[in-house]
Amino acid sequence: MLTIQDINGAIMSQSWTNTQLASMIDSVKYARSRLMQQTKAQLMCGDQVQFTSNKTGRTMQGTVTKIAIKYVTVHTALGAWRVPANMLSKVDDKELA
Repeated sequence: MLTIQDINGAIMSQSWTNTQLASMIDSVKYARSRLMQQTKAQLMCGDQVQFTSNKTGRTMQGTVTKIAIKYVTVHTALGAWRVPANMLSKVDDKELA
């Protein structure tokens, strides 16, 4: 299996057509969509989750209050955040202690 470095290197070092690049982009979008669906399927309102904020760079923990089509609303100590599902990970009870 190829590593991510191998894949990135192959993409950068080759000359690809616009059609080939568009196909690669579509594949990445599809993989992201599947990851989002898998994450959403594992979440319920009231679950404890964590994510890294793009604004502050800090890892935030909070409670899921709403699960929408693209975003999950998470209530944290700093307020409510609308977060893409693929950025979330569930927090085990052990991690909360």
